[in-house]
Amino acid sequence: MPTFPSTLSKEERIYSKKLIEALFQGGRSRSMSAFPLRVVYMLHETHSEETAVGPRSRFLISVPKRCFKRAVKRNRVKRQVREAYRHHKSIVAEYPVALAFIWLDNRLRSSEDVDARMISLLRRVAERISGTEKARPADHPQTTQDGTTTISETNPSANVLEKEERS
Repeated sequence: MPTFPSTLSKEERIYSKKLIEALFQGGRSRSMSAFPLRVVYMLHETHSEETAVGPRSRFLISVPKRCFKRAVKRNRVKRQVREAYRHHKSIVAEYPVALAFIWLDNRLRSSEDVDARMISLLRRVAERISGTEKARPADHPQTTQDGTTTISETNPSANVLEKEERS
């Protein structure tokens, strides 16, 4: 696993309205949570010039106003999440993934707690993405020897589409 500097550049942040809309519209995006954080993620296309030196992952942080009415508290939570991501981004930095971290709790948490939840989420996202990338070439339906049509070779019994009738 390559090491990346513990800094956050503008290229690592999501500021494109199109990418944000694609991330939250569903379809290709997935989500999981480790309370008090929820992550919405999806693989995205990157340009080779951007990723030649730095990480390929991009992120954004959202702390809803309904959780904290005061901006001071929202900013503190965003700072904690940003710092936790900065320290552990090497877990997902090699994947072209867009991440959106959403705060779910209406209580402030310690930085250690946020850090532990961030590690948990990033590892789970990396596991799912690495599994998805391996299964990508086999996304097209394939017919096996016994006549069943499957989508993926990773678990043929889980996604049997139909049994072809033999003439």
